[in-house]
Amino acid sequence: MAKKVILSCEKCGSRNYSMPAKSSNEAQRLELKKFCTHCNEHTVHKQTL
Repeated sequence: MAKKVILSCEKCGSRNYSMPAKSSNEAQRLELKKFCTHCNEHTVHKQTL
């Protein structure tokens, strides 16, 4: 089973997105600008544990 990375909104903290983890990116946390349905705007989403 492949590992998943869960992304949470930096503004409200809701966990909106998940994507497959890449083994080469284990040293740093992933940060993407995604649309948050709770905030109703594009915000930075960071990888959670």
